[in-house]
Amino acid sequence: MRKRRIGYGLAVGGLLGLAVMAGCASTHVVPTPAPTSTPATQPAYEVYAIRYATLLGYPTHELVAGADTSRRTDLAMTVWLLKGPGDRTVLVDAGFYRDDFVREAQPATFHRSSEMLESLGVAPGSITDVIVSHVHWDHLDGVDLYPNARVWIQRAEYEYYVGPQGEALHPDISRVDAVMLAKLHAAGRVELVDGDAKEIIPGIRVYTGGRHTYASQYAVVNTRAGSIVIASDNVYLYENMDRHAAIGTTFDAKANLRAQDRMMGLAGTRRLVIPGHDNEVFKRFPEVRADVVRID
Repeated sequence: MRKRRIGYGLAVGGLLGLAVMAGCASTHVVPTPAPTSTPATQPAYEVYAIRYATLLGYPTHELVAGADTSRRTDLAMTVWLLKGPGDRTVLVDAGFYRDDFVREAQPATFHRSSEMLESLGVAPGSITDVIVSHVHWDHLDGVDLYPNARVWIQRAEYEYYVGPQGEALHPDISRVDAVMLAKLHAAGRVELVDGDAKEIIPGIRVYTGGRHTYASQYAVVNTRAGSIVIASDNVYLYENMDRHAAIGTTFDAKANLRAQDRMMGLAGTRRLVIPGHDNEVFKRFPEVRADVVRID
């Protein structure tokens, strides 16, 4: 495994903290089981994509396998707000906010994800759950901005990256975030998800197999439009799907392609598979306000 680091634990394969592992055995993708309840009986969520920061000029070949190495792509740093019935308010990923990360990343625009939510009238304390797709700093770091949230992460992801005393077991996770996550776990706020195709919250299931990190997960959400797949970094850009190209940084490119195919089957249409860092998302869906669109 060959990795390169940039500064404060930010980079494993570039500023996004991306991991590349060559020669890893592919992970078998478990066939999708029949849902325990039909979409008609599940709660329907409103889904919002929120761009909390923009990074300029990222190497495209680290996002799309086989892309020209001279190409650069601006990245939408995104979290997803899921507003359910009653008081259930879920966030998928939490962004970053610590000064070292902001200083190192030098985003062209930046607001804490919590500030973006407040601008929409959603108090950070009202977030009931945060689903962490994977441990990279730009997805995990902001989890502790949400003091009442239960945190959902794959058990295999947690145990691979976080030691018993909060040690960062691999450089894909920053030391500060490993300590933070371990403290939340000790406080009883972390739910470790055991594997693939699990309904963790009524109307929300998580799936593995994308292999962006050791056990990255993506969420499938029931909405008025049907099932929406929030791919996070398991699919960086629409270009990955358009070209049927694996993400540029993955433990297993073949597994990633199988996961992309599976996502389109789960959503029923490519339109409802939402990539993790594509600014095009904010052009294809109705704008709520600047940097916020409604997906469903």
